[in-house]
Amino acid sequence: MMTGILGWALAFVLHPPEEREMSERMVPAGWTGNFWGPEATRARHEGRMSPIVATQHMAQWDRWGRQVLREGDILFRLGDARVGRGVFPMSRFLANASNSKFSHTGIVTIEQEGPVVYDTTRTGVARQPFCVWVLDNVGSIGVKRLKPEYRDRIPQVVAYCRSVFEKQLPFDYELSPDDNALYCVEMTEKAFRSAGLELSKPIRLGDMERASEFPVCMFGLQFASRYALKQPLTFDSLVYFPGNENHGIWSAKQLMTIVPPTWAPGHPDLSVGVPSTKIARDDGSSRLKRAEPPARDSRSSTGHQASSPAT
Repeated sequence: MMTGILGWALAFVLHPPEEREMSERMVPAGWTGNFWGPEATRARHEGRMSPIVATQHMAQWDRWGRQVLREGDILFRLGDARVGRGVFPMSRFLANASNSKFSHTGIVTIEQEGPVVYDTTRTGVARQPFCVWVLDNVGSIGVKRLKPEYRDRIPQVVAYCRSVFEKQLPFDYELSPDDNALYCVEMTEKAFRSAGLELSKPIRLGDMERASEFPVCMFGLQFASRYALKQPLTFDSLVYFPGNENHGIWSAKQLMTIVPPTWAPGHPDLSVGVPSTKIARDDGSSRLKRAEPPARDSRSSTGHQASSPAT
């Protein structure tokens, strides 16, 4: 028994879990700064940097995004962000503890290369082609859209996203309520609030629907934050969540469901194809959106075997 534990511990030390998400693995070695920030984006558009090249798998998601997504849509996904050198799966923990299928949100805009997503990463506010953004999904994906009577607010929502992108506000590890830094769900909420729409209210970390089921993780997170953050997290910390039908952005009354929570991970090693589900129409009806046959590309998206570009 002891030999087995020691062997597991040695393997863990020698081969720790990968801390980077898939889109982070696309960043060239030696790169400093935000690879998905404004300077790099302009350099790609102006031809001063090589464009992001899509694999067959990414191109499949790009086609789906062009058919389904619209300006101002909110994207939901289950991410795999990790802390502690990849040991602790923060995204999965927060999704489970808050009783949500999602840990992350982003806002869609339609730009020269098709659908792009504004959100935050550990290097700051990011702008990624949808086919890149979806690679970081390891579980369910979902899409919400403003109901018709609120869609005149979309230009203000998009303007907020572009503003914080250009300012390059840092990632908010402390999950604080101020505007000096942003985490993904906070950015989504504040983008819509800038247009006069309150989608959700923050809730206490200790009040997450399933927090009591994870006592070790809850106390461990609080304890570790004392050493990692200037403002440690507590059970009283107020946090915005992707949520479910009862709380969080997913429950917002101003939104309609376009794609319900659908298991369709974008990670090439996990994906079984893009969603095959009923996609809601603006009038409340729905149509069946069939997935194309899944791309058999199990490698990370590094640009090999490219089928289409995504700048």
